[in-house]
Amino acid sequence: MADFRVPLIIRGTIIDDYSVTHGDRSGQGRSFETADVRKYIKQLINSRPISLMDMYELSLEDIYDFLHELGDRLDLDTNPYWREAFEVSCHASNLSRPVMEHCYRTCPTMLHRGHVRDVVENRIGSQYLEGWVPSKLADGRLINVRAVGSRSVHIIAGNVPVVSIATVLRSAITRNDAIIKAPSNDPLSANAIARTMIDMAPDHPLTKHLTVAYWKGGDEEVESMVYQPQNVEKIVAWGGYSSIRHISKYLGPGLDLITLDPKNSTTLIGKEALADEETMKEVATRLAADVGGWDQEACVNARVMFLESGTDAVGIGKANRFGRYVFEAMQNLPKTTSGGPVKFDAELKSEIQSIMPLKDFYNVITDPDRIEKTGAIIVSQMDEQVDFPKLLYGRVGNIVPLDNIEDAIASFSSATQTVGIFPDSLRAKLRDRAALMGGQMFVPIGYAIAGTMATPQDGIEAERRMCRWVVDSNCDSVINPGPWLEPTSVKQSSMI
Repeated sequence: MADFRVPLIIRGTIIDDYSVTHGDRSGQGRSFETADVRKYIKQLINSRPISLMDMYELSLEDIYDFLHELGDRLDLDTNPYWREAFEVSCHASNLSRPVMEHCYRTCPTMLHRGHVRDVVENRIGSQYLEGWVPSKLADGRLINVRAVGSRSVHIIAGNVPVVSIATVLRSAITRNDAIIKAPSNDPLSANAIARTMIDMAPDHPLTKHLTVAYWKGGDEEVESMVYQPQNVEKIVAWGGYSSIRHISKYLGPGLDLITLDPKNSTTLIGKEALADEETMKEVATRLAADVGGWDQEACVNARVMFLESGTDAVGIGKANRFGRYVFEAMQNLPKTTSGGPVKFDAELKSEIQSIMPLKDFYNVITDPDRIEKTGAIIVSQMDEQVDFPKLLYGRVGNIVPLDNIEDAIASFSSATQTVGIFPDSLRAKLRDRAALMGGQMFVPIGYAIAGTMATPQDGIEAERRMCRWVVDSNCDSVINPGPWLEPTSVKQSSMI
């Protein structure tokens, strides 16, 4: 018998058909039952884009009201769907229970009016979502531009419930008809949101344009029907190389793929951090939050951190002392911020143990008997990072000493997401070059996990891309002579 059930929700209708059993990736042999999505393909897809007209009966104020109330209803103590999603996620996630609980208690505030308004104004602009925005071009013609909703599929990640909240928010403000493909490590969070919307307002257009389904990724019978331009215009995919490559085989004219792929984050710490012991401890405490926050399970977490300490004996000594402060501060982080991973990677533990004797190359600061709970700070004894940076999870970070902090920019790539920087003056100095090298978000050290949806993500503007940008032109033949007319003394031009 399965451990729990996940209903299929199609545009306000709950389908209690539990005919298929899936594993939940918890590693505990847990399973859940769902409907066989293949039986409901015709209902799942929306082949009528005109059906989105009811979304345009809503003003943005209506959308703000709806989302704010939805956020209030996603209360962990009173909402049974949200509570069940939390309990299930605690089994499948590598986040400690206190951190996961904090996420479920706080992330619904992302739906509150002030935050949603910030997202709208900073990511798109309310005027483009509410109507046609006019402007006059240099040649005299008038154009009107509007951001129009689309039909979209969202293949979301399941490491934190924030992803489900963000997807519902983005779909609502862009007036999308959204199909959310739930992940097996969190099959219930988006589902809980949709069920709450049905209880709240079953006939509301936002409720009637949200579908939440689970099917096993790679099911060609489902995906070959859903991923068709006559049924969907946008695919928003959170995933790695293999999953994105699988989706890309369905791409063609009329179907836009928006990828939010895995990223790496880092830290640049200028020599000012080592000015005195008090400053060193303060910066180390902030850095501890960037490394250990959310148990280092997120893309935003610091992993390899560059420190402008110098690489001579004095500089290495400072780096080692700073690393000790970071490790100690990490142990004292609030339990709602960091509690240590549920499962510690065996390969990472083996790598750490293998470098411990190499004192000339690495100083491993940890509790050798409790690495799984305490994590570790590895201080390189030269200006080179460890050989296993991709394994750095579970509150394990690598501090790399440098003579010049600007040399760290050479390590950036298109996968470099969040860069914590100290001091602020260094951030202003380096951000142009760091951006060209691939850096996507620059934040004060200590704020890596304190993000907002009101900024671009992963170097793209997902909300703008979820819209279709439509132009209505008005040309006066006196001002803009048409190509059917004889050329005048005014040189005509054309654009294709």
